[in-house]
Amino acid sequence: MAALEVRWARGTVRGMTTLSDIRTKLRKDLHDTDAGAYRWTDSQLDRHIERALGEVSQAIPSEKSATIATTSGSRDISLASLTGLLGVDAVEFPTGDFPPAYVAFSQWGTALTLDVDTAPTGQNAKVFYTARHTLDGSGTTLGPQLEDVVATGAAAYAALELANYLIDKVNSAGDEVSERYGSWGRAWMMAYRELIRVQARRGSVRPRRLFVPA
Repeated sequence: MAALEVRWARGTVRGMTTLSDIRTKLRKDLHDTDAGAYRWTDSQLDRHIERALGEVSQAIPSEKSATIATTSGSRDISLASLTGLLGVDAVEFPTGDFPPAYVAFSQWGTALTLDVDTAPTGQNAKVFYTARHTLDGSGTTLGPQLEDVVATGAAAYAALELANYLIDKVNSAGDEVSERYGSWGRAWMMAYRELIRVQARRGSVRPRRLFVPA
C-alpha cells in the first residue's frame, strides 16, 4: 500500500538546491570552471557527489515518518513503498492515541511485523524511519550544512582521483598538477571526515529511538 509521507524531524522537506547547484559549487572549489576544458565530466562529478551523499546518509540520515494502513487479520506491514529506507526507529500503533502508543516490532527486509497480542483490523500504523538523502534535479532533503559536507566530500574524491590518474604521467607538468590536486584532496578529505563527525554528534544529542525493536 502507498505510504503517506509526513514531516518528522530533519530531512523530509525538499529544498531548492539541486544536483546541478552542487556540481557548480564543486567545479568552483576544484577551479574547474572553464566549460571548454573541463578536467571532470558532469558524470564523473555526479559519481563523486553520489558517493559522498551515500556516506553522509549513513552517518546523518534523513528522518521521516509514514502512515500505512494495516491489513485486517495480519500483523505484517510492507515497507516497500518507503524510498531509500535505511532503518525503522519506532512504530506507533494504533495511531491517534495520546500519549502515542508505540509497539514492539521486528523487521526482515521490507517486511515489518507488529509484536501485538491482537492482529490489526485495518487500523493505521505510523512508521518512524531513517532514509537515504535525495539530491536530484528537483531538490534535496539535505540541509544547508549537509550540502556543504557532501560538496566537500565530493571535492576530496574528485581531487584524489585526478591526482592518482596523473601519477602515471611522465611530464613535469603532470607531476605538478598531480601534487597540487593530491594536496587539495587530502586536505578536503580531512575536513570532510571531521564535518561528518561533528554533524553526526549533533544529531545524536536528541533521543531518536522511541521503542526498541524486538
